[in-house]
Amino acid sequence: MKVTNKIVVPVDFSEATDGLVDYAISMANKLASKVHFIHVLNMYPGDAMFGVPFPQDCEENLRSAAKERMSNLITDMTEKSAGCTGEVISGDPVDKILACAKEKESDLIIIGTHGAKGLEKILLGSVAERVVRKAECPILVMNPFK
Repeated sequence: MKVTNKIVVPVDFSEATDGLVDYAISMANKLASKVHFIHVLNMYPGDAMFGVPFPQDCEENLRSAAKERMSNLITDMTEKSAGCTGEVISGDPVDKILACAKEKESDLIIIGTHGAKGLEKILLGSVAERVVRKAECPILVMNPFK
């Protein structure tokens, strides 16, 4: 059996984040692994048809807030599991999560799902589902609401 040394955990800072983070830290401690948290900012490109770009200052505010939350998360989780790291990046969430897992040579991705159904899932898709289909390493999908 392959040893799990590195775990990538995508977080979106929603109400489900605490449950996902607690579970990931628990798993990391059991496996003696290091956790790398990633938050992907998926910026709204604006509406070119109407000439309404996404304001640069709004994007910077979102990035600044996300970096502060990530910093707080790392500080809090390092007390529970040594060696936690994290980053905030921009782009397509699925592509960036997969690229991060590959770059970090991750042995496991622990990702939460919101349980979207029906029209919401059709329109928005499921980041977790697309990560599962494309990832090169094992994936553990959890429902942080249960």
